[in-house]
Amino acid sequence: MLRRLEPCLGSCKVAGDCPQAMNVPSPTSLISLRGLRTAPALTEDETTALAQALQEAMGRCEWFTVGVMAPSASQAIASLRSLEGRLGWKPLAESPASEPATSDDQAGGVFLKGNQSTGLYAVRQEAGLGEGILITGHSSSDPASEDTWGPLPLGFFA
Repeated sequence: MLRRLEPCLGSCKVAGDCPQAMNVPSPTSLISLRGLRTAPALTEDETTALAQALQEAMGRCEWFTVGVMAPSASQAIASLRSLEGRLGWKPLAESPASEPATSDDQAGGVFLKGNQSTGLYAVRQEAGLGEGILITGHSSSDPASEDTWGPLPLGFFA
């Protein structure tokens, strides 16, 4: 299994110089993404394999929630819109409970939570997050198929 170096989210310029960097295995399955704080960089082959596995897993579920960890509200919403377009979902509307996105220059990042059942998404400031997309499948007819997949890179569905 190939291994790559994942740099910390701090100010390190070179991953090898980062005291917080860690070796992470190349993602070979959806399960291999579990426990990662941030989405790994993916090769084209890894992206294709994970997309196929995700499609199969999602096919067993009736509806979904999605979480997007991003540096800014605009990046989180863009990732959501790409996901909706690629998966053929009806676009979610912004919830009245969503925090106003005052500026994309704010430090600390955001978390977007989308819910197909309610048809809404909300964005909130959230410091210290990694980056990536989490998808949770829900099924009342087959609870054993319910799971959370990711984190996937923000551009996974682009």
